[in-house]
Formats: sequence, structure tokens, C-alpha cells
Amino acid sequence: MRKTLGIIGGVGPLATMFIGEMIVRRTSATKDQEHVHTIIDNDTSIPDRTEYILDQTKENPVPYLVNDAVKLANAGADLICIPCNTAHTFYKELQAASPVPVLHMIRETAKRAASTGAKRVGILATDGTLTSGVYQQALIEQDVEPVLPDAIIQHQVMSVIYDYVKAGKEVSEHQWKVIEEAMLQLNCDKIILGCTELSIVNKEIKLSDRYIDSLIVLAESAIVACGYELVQPCTPLKLDV
Repeated sequence: MRKTLGIIGGVGPLATMFIGEMIVRRTSATKDQEHVHTIIDNDTSIPDRTEYILDQTKENPVPYLVNDAVKLANAGADLICIPCNTAHTFYKELQAASPVPVLHMIRETAKRAASTGAKRVGILATDGTLTSGVYQQALIEQDVEPVLPDAIIQHQVMSVIYDYVKAGKEVSEHQWKVIEEAMLQLNCDKIILGCTELSIVNKEIKLSDRYIDSLIVLAESAIVACGYELVQPCTPLKLDV
């Protein structure tokens, strides 16, 4: 039984458009009717997730996420995904309030990392995601050691996310090389792109296969969970929803 996918978008807008494209490109289909039925709510009103994690006097994004989940379910979605790693800090609250299952992007990405045989995996993500520890916990559960950038590199990662991608500016290969070399010096076997804005960098610069792109993992997981096949099937996915 094929399912209709609902996407809580706007977190950020470019990442939302990109996951829609990836779902189409990664689905094995020969005509329109063989693609995933997808409902996208590009809700740009959702408050910044990192701001709230770091300072809970800021506006709470959870009510917005819950409202969007209910809206998508009412529109016919059987399953929901959120192309925002930081939002998964609030996964328990969202899933408890959602009328339909919500894919867990971070768990799926950690499982993908473990499936490569990697033992030390770097995490490039927002301050909010790293502070919440959701990726660290997910990797440890897969017997993989999480590796975080130092404060200087983390500042550069945040600049790439907020000053460049969210602001509609391109990131240069030189800018990215500084981040990459710092992570390789930490002896990372693989590096997770744990922010969907970094997936845009991957799309534009075409990073190497040492990276695990969380947005692509989510797109592939959503395709499989909705009962469709991937263009190039990867290791069978056992999904946490």
C-alpha cells in the first residue's frame, strides 16, 4: 500500500525545494503516476530552532511544527518528514502530537553512517543540533564515535549556514576546504552533513563520498517508507517512524 508523504518545510526554504527534487530523482519511476504523492507545506513562519534551543525565552517552534503536522495529516498525508536536523531535537513532542508517523531523520542518518563501517564520524550541524546532542546519541547507539568540530570551525560552519545559504549566497570551494581539512585532521572516517543547508553546499560544490548527506538519506528513507523503490537501491532500510 503506497503512502502519501507530507513535508514540513520552510526550515529552510531551499532545503525544502531540494528534498522535493531528490524524492523525484531518487524514485524509480517511468511516468508521473509512479512518483511519490507528496504534500509540501513550505511554512517559513516556523521560528528558528537553534535560537530556541540556546535561549528558551525565544519563540518556541514546537507549536508551529505540530500545527503543520496536523494540517498535513488532514490534507491526506500518511507519513511526515521534516528536512531540518535541528527540529529533531523536538521529535518526541512532535511525534506525540502528530496524527501520523514522523520519520526520524537523524536516526536514519546515523544508521547510514554505521552501514559504511565508519568508526569515527564527524558532525557538521548547527549550534542547536550539537547542543541538543541528538546526533551524538544516535551515533553512539550505532556504536559509532561522534566527532565534533572545535569552536573556530563550528563558527565557520554556522556562518556557512546562516550568512551564506540562508541568505541566498554561494559558498566557495575554498571556504569549504578549510572546514573539511579541519575535520579530516580529527581522523573522521565519514562526515555527516547534519544541517540541510549544508546539503545545498553539497549540491553546488559536489562534495566527495566521504560525506553522508542527511537530506538525501531522508529523501531515500521517505521513498522506501511510502512503498516506492529507489533508482539505485542502497542497503535495505529499516525505518524508525
